[in-house]
Amino acid sequence: MTPAELSHTVLHAVRRAVDEGELSVTVPERAVVAPPGPGGCGDYATNIALQLARPAGRPPRDVAEILRARLLGEQRFTDVVVTGPGFLNLSLRGTASAGLVEEILRRGRRYGHATTGFSGTAVRLRCPAEVRAVVVADTLARVLRSQGDFVRVECEGRPAPEWESVLGADITTRGPRTADRGVATRGPRIADRDVATQGPRTADRDVTTQGPRTADREVTTRGPRTADRDITTRGPHIADQDVTIRPVPAPGDPLPLGRDAGRWALLHPAAHDRPRIPGDHLVQRESNPLFRVRYAHARTRALLRNAADLGFHPEPGPVSEAEALVAALGDHPRVLAATATHHTPDRLARHLVTVADAAMPLLPAVLPLGEEKPSAAHRARLALAEAAGTVLAGGLSLLGIDAPDHL
Repeated sequence: MTPAELSHTVLHAVRRAVDEGELSVTVPERAVVAPPGPGGCGDYATNIALQLARPAGRPPRDVAEILRARLLGEQRFTDVVVTGPGFLNLSLRGTASAGLVEEILRRGRRYGHATTGFSGTAVRLRCPAEVRAVVVADTLARVLRSQGDFVRVECEGRPAPEWESVLGADITTRGPRTADRGVATRGPRIADRDVATQGPRTADRDVTTQGPRTADREVTTRGPRTADRDITTRGPHIADQDVTIRPVPAPGDPLPLGRDAGRWALLHPAAHDRPRIPGDHLVQRESNPLFRVRYAHARTRALLRNAADLGFHPEPGPVSEAEALVAALGDHPRVLAATATHHTPDRLARHLVTVADAAMPLLPAVLPLGEEKPSAAHRARLALAEAAGTVLAGGLSLLGIDAPDHL
């Protein structure tokens, strides 16, 4: 079960309490569900009771107890506990983790991405011509687009060509937009290509063509804009959000680290922290968080190959003693949304470390030992391992970092 599904379940409990006259509140559109914090328990927690206490005119713990009584009737929960001032802590049945794994494997690397197309939000990212700012802007463009936002990136100056050729930070390309790159482009867009426009952009429509475009000549077009197209304008542009990216500059040149380690060195620290360059980003040992993330992914891929050799395949099911991993995987959509909202790619990088660290204790138990035959438990653990690898690969892709199958 995903946090989104849990949110719907919590809101259903609120609606029932309102319909039955125990609460007099407006049912909110969304309930935040996340792994429990310090002092919490179970798989997930929500602060919905604290959110509703004031409009209900009742203490938060009273509201929590009202909702707890209804949530306990849901077969997907083994327990619901009220902690602190009124947090509801939810413990899931094993079948709930199987549903989460099925969802991740079905959606693949796009798990956590928006499923409704264009979000209705246009974001203009501005950054100085400094290597860390450019890489952060490129990454945020990827994450924002994964959440359905229309994104345009503007750089205050000319980025060094090596930032694109070595680090893959491409924010000024002219011509067709290549897959999964956070770029603003000019020229007609076919399929995933961008279109250059003149004049103000209104709603979701752009303005008319002034003639054909051949080779690399630019054209301006008028006509309907189809979903998920990125537009670079030369006239006034109205964005819902105008965001300036200005992290603490890199103290040294990240180019010698190469693309993957160089990007990680710039993205993993918070924007107000100074990145360590060169640091230990190229060292293959546990003290290097990038190594841990990529190693965990490579291990999950190796387990899938080894299992296929043994004649069994992943099959989602209940897995014991994997609560931390299940919670981290379920939290992935929330982390992507928060990364996009707060413009903090370091949040995604740290989350991937959490997923990798939670996955490692599971991996030694995935394959049968000795003369042991593969069982339903092995297939369920293999499916959970595959889900973890899928989330790691998808997250690294948004950061612009490769997720190798062999390491």
